[in-house]
Amino acid sequence: MNAKQKEKKSFVREFLELVRFVIIVLAIVIPIRIFIAQPFVVNGESMLPTFENGDYLIIDEISYRFNDPERGDIIVFRFPEKHTRFLVKRVIGLPGETVKLQNEDVTIITAEGATIQLEEDYVNGAFSDNGSWKLGEDDYFVLGDNRTNSSDSRSWGLLDRDLIIGRTLIRLYPLNEITIFPGKRSPEEFENTIKAA
Repeated sequence: MNAKQKEKKSFVREFLELVRFVIIVLAIVIPIRIFIAQPFVVNGESMLPTFENGDYLIIDEISYRFNDPERGDIIVFRFPEKHTRFLVKRVIGLPGETVKLQNEDVTIITAEGATIQLEEDYVNGAFSDNGSWKLGEDDYFVLGDNRTNSSDSRSWGLLDRDLIIGRTLIRLYPLNEITIFPGKRSPEEFENTIKAA
């Protein structure tokens, strides 16, 4: 076998190795991207100060296949009025609850009848809204943290469970703010039960 044939055989071997590598990577990356996690770039100021325009997030798409969203979770979902558009907001009201807004106060009446006043230290800007929403068994009430500049359940209504894509898992950018479950508040952190059922 001459040098030219050896070189050709080596090139074919390297090419086949590269093709094999690409197939393996695609077999791993594509299912992860489609079924487990996907990137999301924040567009707009509706979640200030929690997220800023341009923040790069990784969305966990698998957890809500086994568990329901909790109050305080920050979720990404399809906009109810245009399913090709995606929004990021905070879960405030859960299925079966009643959400009441009066001026800057958010009060929840749980499905069990307890009354909860939310303590929202993360909210940006003063807001003055009044209204009451009764949630069905698949409904969620979501709000942006920047209440003066957010299109949310106050304007377009309740969010159906089927439109939820997932929850924010990681903030990757900006690099000095890399965090896991960025902005998440557990119910204990901001629920103030003012009257038990």
